[in-house]
Amino acid sequence: MPPYVPNGLQPAVSPHNNWPMNKLLCFGLGYSASELASRLAPQGWQITATATSTESAARAAALGYQSIVFDGASRPPQLERAIDAATHAIVSAPPGPMGDPILSQFATMIVASPNLRWIGYLSTIGVYGDHGGAWIDETTPVLPRSERSQRRAIAESAWLDVGRTSAKTVLVFRLAGIYGPGRSALDSLLDGKARRLIKPGQVFNRIHRDDIAGLLEAAIARSPGHSIYNVCDDEPAPPQDVIAYAAHLLGLPVPPDVAYDRAPLSAMAASFYSENKRTSNARAKCDLGWHPSYPTYREGLAAIATMMRGHSPV
Repeated sequence: MPPYVPNGLQPAVSPHNNWPMNKLLCFGLGYSASELASRLAPQGWQITATATSTESAARAAALGYQSIVFDGASRPPQLERAIDAATHAIVSAPPGPMGDPILSQFATMIVASPNLRWIGYLSTIGVYGDHGGAWIDETTPVLPRSERSQRRAIAESAWLDVGRTSAKTVLVFRLAGIYGPGRSALDSLLDGKARRLIKPGQVFNRIHRDDIAGLLEAAIARSPGHSIYNVCDDEPAPPQDVIAYAAHLLGLPVPPDVAYDRAPLSAMAASFYSENKRTSNARAKCDLGWHPSYPTYREGLAAIATMMRGHSPV
């Protein structure tokens, strides 16, 4: 029987028969893109993914995906053919000092691609900068503070320009702090790396990996009303509360409080704590009919803890 095609999409057609054929090209097969690919592949989608090394390419191939090594500077012929063949693309590869590595090599080809009609760019809510704990949404001006977020904002604009100069749907997804199996406060506690940094008034939004994949599926299946979506949970929360709840789930002692201004922080951690905002996901709910399966960190961590118990005595 023909592969599944989400409602609302007109599928590409194989030249060999009349069956619909959707082909997803992942520029980078990271934590979130991997989950989306794992959902679409059983529905009949063909998955192609770029990798930065032969080792990671081999891992993608072991999953049944076509894998292409792309270092950000070359133009592999296989990738040129994959761009021409793809119907959908997810871009999770980060921009570097010289800009977005995909657009720098393939912008003209992407615009001209005969089959490519939907592109999702995975960005960050860090592009909004600091708002002193106030609520923000997609209409809030972009005021990135860190160099990393400044690069993301520039890349967002460049990808949206691709959409404006072509007949392709280009959507920007601004992700909150990502967590999920193998990457959560539970794992940090078990590794002995968790700290309860206390900065009065500080809150963060988060988003479970599976909810990212669910939202991307919804965006592929529906005609969106906007081009930018915040991807976050419903409850911005103090980071120390998340650690305490994770300790409760594991039956471990809560780590002691550490004053933020006395804690040695990496440049990455310091940039996170320098920004304080509450991010709304109302647009994604309204436009895409999406609702997070894990609306707060409590549901998300509880699900991960249950998964852990199924594999080891937590």
